[in-house]
Amino acid sequence: MKKLLFLLVAMLMLGTVTTAMAQNSNKVNFQIEEETAMFPGGIDSLYYYICRNLSYPAEAREQGIEGKVYVSFVIEKNGEISSIKVLRDIGGGCGKAVVEMIKQMPKWTPGIDIQTKKPVRQKFTLPVNFTLSDLEGTDGHTTEEHCLYRMGLIEY
Repeated sequence: MKKLLFLLVAMLMLGTVTTAMAQNSNKVNFQIEEETAMFPGGIDSLYYYICRNLSYPAEAREQGIEGKVYVSFVIEKNGEISSIKVLRDIGGGCGKAVVEMIKQMPKWTPGIDIQTKKPVRQKFTLPVNFTLSDLEGTDGHTTEEHCLYRMGLIEY
């Protein structure tokens, strides 16, 4: 029996924000550093969440659609998710499936401005790779197990 396997690769764009400001006609450069917003439990918990909560749409399976969906979203100061946008879709309902999964995410721990120690809004981009496979059923592992294995979170 052929089974569907979707490999999810979640990478969050992390780092510092560099800003340049002009002051009295003299250019002054400084860095504003922020602690990055965090999914509850950390990045591995985010991967587990995706593997357990994202379904490969039937339309995409039937049409043999594979590829990577890119979605951006904002973590608000209170940890809620807003401004979800599909940046690149592969069709077959895959973009919609990723958006629905993100809408169901729990609140994140918001990012913090290191200078002021106050929460800040942060924008993230999440690429999600959809891959069809006939692995389940031939080796006894579930789709979720394949997903977690491909992410390096479990061993067979």
